[in-house]
Amino acid sequence: MRRLRPAWSALWVAALFAATVAQAAPDAGPGPAQALDPNLVRKLTPGQSACLGDGTGFVRARIRGALNVDLNWKDAQLACAGDARPDGSGLRVSFAGPGPGGRVLRLVFGIRSAHEGKPGRELPTNLTVLLDGGRIFATQGDDKCTTDQLSQRQLPGSPGLRAWRIQARGFCVTPANAIDGTGRILVSRFDFAGRVEFSGRG
Repeated sequence: MRRLRPAWSALWVAALFAATVAQAAPDAGPGPAQALDPNLVRKLTPGQSACLGDGTGFVRARIRGALNVDLNWKDAQLACAGDARPDGSGLRVSFAGPGPGGRVLRLVFGIRSAHEGKPGRELPTNLTVLLDGGRIFATQGDDKCTTDQLSQRQLPGSPGLRAWRIQARGFCVTPANAIDGTGRILVSRFDFAGRVEFSGRG
């Protein structure tokens, strides 16, 4: 992707974040849109409520490159959400927590071939990382990261919803590139526990 001029880049990023409060749209193929679900991202404000609320939610990740940070987020400082991919190809799980410089950092995992209530191993995974202020990094495909192991445990749900505690660990072998073409990051390992919810028939 060619580099956007600063003014257009700022408008593009603003438009992308504005889209997160719109209605969810089907995936448009491999890329950031596949991981960025409006129904996930718009809910993620750390500090409003804990991820799981029982102290067991967490995110640990090693990030190097344009961002250098070792994440060790605890349940109380973490917001999370998750559901099925619109095309039914897997699950999407999103997290938000404290990032560099006091800004919110968001991670969105699109896990192919993962399904409600089922464990999994060696699952292709798409990853998007967003830092409040405009920096967005994306693997732009499911072949750059792998979820080594995934487990799910059913949680008490609310009317019309089924909830699961999802726990996973994995790694990336290829960097996530900045959407504006400047810089990249490698998430060499990740572990997380969060929440996914489903409506309709199980």
